[in-house]
Amino acid sequence: MPHFAANLTMSFQEIPFMQRFAAASQAGFDSVEFMFPYDYTKAELRQALDANNLKIVLFNLPAGNWAQGDRGVAIHPERKQEFRDGVEKALSYAEPLGVKQLNCLVGKKLTEFSDAEQRATLIENLRYAAEKLAEKGIRLLVEPLNSFDMPGFYHSTAEQVLTLLDEVGHANAYLQYDLYHEQRGVGELTATIRKQFARIAHIQIADNPGRHQPGTGELNYRFLFSEIDRLGYTGYVGLEYIPEGPTADSFSWVEEYGYTRK
Repeated sequence: MPHFAANLTMSFQEIPFMQRFAAASQAGFDSVEFMFPYDYTKAELRQALDANNLKIVLFNLPAGNWAQGDRGVAIHPERKQEFRDGVEKALSYAEPLGVKQLNCLVGKKLTEFSDAEQRATLIENLRYAAEKLAEKGIRLLVEPLNSFDMPGFYHSTAEQVLTLLDEVGHANAYLQYDLYHEQRGVGELTATIRKQFARIAHIQIADNPGRHQPGTGELNYRFLFSEIDRLGYTGYVGLEYIPEGPTADSFSWVEEYGYTRK
C-alpha cells in the first residue's frame, strides 16, 4: 500500500507555510515533503513536526536564487563551491530533522559554457553529493523536469537522468520519479517503473493535464498504484499536485481508491 506524503509546497497554499504542518496532520497524514526548508530555522521545523506527529521524507538541496530564475546550480562550472556549500547546508537541516532523502535539481542549460563543461561539472558535483550524503546515511535523488513546464532544464526524462547516474557511478545516487513530469514528457510510466524499479527511490504524483489530484485527468492512478504495490515499493509517494478546489477536499480520492493517508 502506498505511503502518501502531503506536499506542503503545493498543498494548503491558502495558509502560511508553518501552519501547513498542522493542516496536514488534521487531514490524516503522518508524512510530509516540500521543496525547501531554508527560510525557517531547524528548531521551528522540529517543533512543527513534533507538535503534529509528522515526519519529513524529502526536500531539495539549495537550488540557487529561485526568485531570479535559478533551478539548481549543479551544472554551473563557476558555482562548484556554492553547490558544495549547499550540500553542507542541506545536511545541517536533514540530520536534526531525520530526513533520509535529499533531491537535487541540477539546473538549466547554460549558453556561456560548452555541453562538455557542464556535463563534467555535473558529474563531479553529483559524485561529491552522493558521497557526502552516504556518509550520513542519506540518499541522493536526481529528478527530471518536463520541458513544457520547465523549458531549458538540463534533463527532462527519466532515461536522461539514469544515463547521467550511470556516468556518476555512485551507489548512493537514485532517480526521483515524478509521474506527472514523465507523462508530460514521454509517457511509458509503467514500463519505466518495471524496468527501473530498483533505481527509483521516491515517487511523486499529479494528474495531467492541470497538475491536479488523481482523478482529474488522464492518468490511471488506480492501475499505477496497484503496479507499484505488486513490485513491492516501500518508499513514499509525494502528493506534489496543485489541489483543484479546497486542499482538504482534494485528498478524498485516497479513500475512494481503497488506501489510507498514512
